[in-house]
Amino acid sequence: MREPVNLLLASSNRGKLEEYVELAQGARIHLQAMPEFDLLPPFEESAATFAENAAGKALHYSHFSTVEVIAEDSGLVVPALGGAPGPKSQRYAGPGATDAMRIARLLGEMAGKRGDDRRARFVCVLALARAGRIRAIFSDASEGVLLDTPRGQTGFGYDAVFLTETLGKTFAELTRRQKNEISHRGKAFHKLLSFLDSSEQ
Repeated sequence: MREPVNLLLASSNRGKLEEYVELAQGARIHLQAMPEFDLLPPFEESAATFAENAAGKALHYSHFSTVEVIAEDSGLVVPALGGAPGPKSQRYAGPGATDAMRIARLLGEMAGKRGDDRRARFVCVLALARAGRIRAIFSDASEGVLLDTPRGQTGFGYDAVFLTETLGKTFAELTRRQKNEISHRGKAFHKLLSFLDSSEQ
């Protein structure tokens, strides 16, 4: 039996780390947060696409570890808003904004929009790097509809206003297991696991 693969997640977002740790259960990997992440030189996520930000972040932080690093960029894409918030999802309501402030900004922008104009998707791009070299990039998405008011107590980010029509619930109303099965992050991570299972370490 091959030894588990050690991976470090380049993120300070506790919600993301908890989801990835749960997604990794039962797989042949050992995933943990990058040690002293907040003390390392930061990477500025200023690119126009999720893929550029994820790859740049993975490359940047892979220079600070001998262990393979995964980094992601993810966010909400609303076609009726020209793709916003997009890669700026975290910064949509300005520096230091809370999830509630970001949702309030989004719902303000969505005021008066109905029908297909309320369709949205969550996108996740996940990059795997080692010692300054990208090994692979994976992406996936989850389709949904934006509600007028938040619903649910779990999740983070825009989860409380993102309704998945197949289950009739927002991401914030799902159990973590339910969310991981259908989320953009869960689907992208399973592609990563398949890659690791099929590649030589």
